[in-house]
Amino acid sequence: MVTAANRMICENLGRTDSGELTLAGQPLAALAREYGTPLYLYDEDRIRERCRTYLGAVKSSFGERARVLYASKAACFRRLYEIMREEGMGIDVVSSGEIYTALAAGYPLDNAYFHSNNKTDEDIEYAISSGVGCFVVDNEEELYAINRIAAERGKRQRVLLRITPGIDPHTYAAVATGKVDSKFGSAIETGQAREICALALSLPAISLMGFHCHVGSQVFDSEVYIRAAEVMLNFVKDMYTEYGFLAPELDIGGGFGVRYVEREPEINIPERIAEVAEFMKRHAEKLGIALPAVALEPGRSIVADAGLTLYTVGTVKRITGYKTYVSVDGGMADNPRYALYGSPYTILPVSRENPSETESVSVVGRCCESGDILQENVPLPRDIGRGELLACLTTGAYHYSMSSNYNKLPRPPIVMLSRGEHYLAVRRETLADLLAQDV
Repeated sequence: MVTAANRMICENLGRTDSGELTLAGQPLAALAREYGTPLYLYDEDRIRERCRTYLGAVKSSFGERARVLYASKAACFRRLYEIMREEGMGIDVVSSGEIYTALAAGYPLDNAYFHSNNKTDEDIEYAISSGVGCFVVDNEEELYAINRIAAERGKRQRVLLRITPGIDPHTYAAVATGKVDSKFGSAIETGQAREICALALSLPAISLMGFHCHVGSQVFDSEVYIRAAEVMLNFVKDMYTEYGFLAPELDIGGGFGVRYVEREPEINIPERIAEVAEFMKRHAEKLGIALPAVALEPGRSIVADAGLTLYTVGTVKRITGYKTYVSVDGGMADNPRYALYGSPYTILPVSRENPSETESVSVVGRCCESGDILQENVPLPRDIGRGELLACLTTGAYHYSMSSNYNKLPRPPIVMLSRGEHYLAVRRETLADLLAQDV
């Protein structure tokens, strides 16, 4: 029998009667034995439930013209795009590699939006030839390049302009994207947003569909979105007044937060979306304009808590009077987020629910790097030892997609869990794979 575990940060986690940790009702030790560790696990049913929650909330609050685009950078592999296709989700992509993966999954690219602050000519040519529906244009150089390449192919390319609204979301500096001095987009405050709008309207192979903004990640309330929406709707009105262009679409980005640790709140996504929609409808009416078709771009909040990573403990090093290091068989190669951002995580022993004695330890990886740390101050059993399994929770976003072969470590496999079954979506890299590109 599997029951919901105490103090779990997501309802798809539980424990068996013997205390073994489960994901999607499936005991983790058996999965580790079958597939090895490190191991990425994804709860497919949780991903589908999140897609349906977003789609239902957005359509209910904004109407049938509204769109939900899965932000592929959070996690990108073929099976995931198949799920997005099956669930009726749009996608945003940020590279030719993501486009190629979506094509391999049979995803219809007319529902894809192509982001990035620096698309090469090769990227643009590949995206247009592949049938990408819309480009999210970051700057004037890109706009000129798209116009030239589209004209050469006899096409008129649909675009949104990425606009910087000047909003500080009070999140990690590394993932704040809406401030005036961001590397992304054209700032309203400097007049550059108005200038790129005028340019887009003047180019013959460009079909301007509207505007896009994104203010950052790990946002837990609706205030940031409301502030950004107010600025963006004001800009929509200004462009209508100045150029007679009333934007058909307005993409307000993604960024809703997820629970990595207990202290972080749960988000009621439909409630938050409804709050933003209510404000946007009122403000558009106040401005005397029709509300554009609204798009949202969730990524992390679709896949993060659907995933966890399993590790096997190797060494336990106690430095008398200082600290204890518990080393696992993964690390910054499969999860660089603590090294990059100091990101908090919940790490639990798989087979011991309530150990009688614990100590606070540093869980570290196997890379030859002092910064290879998964988490500090983790309470683990005092007698933890070699061969025990640890689970790092909420690793479905920005883990596989940011993984590397640092120290020539093969990347872990991805196993999907659904309705009591499990299957391999991405195989474990082999040592031979590490030399596949060598000549």
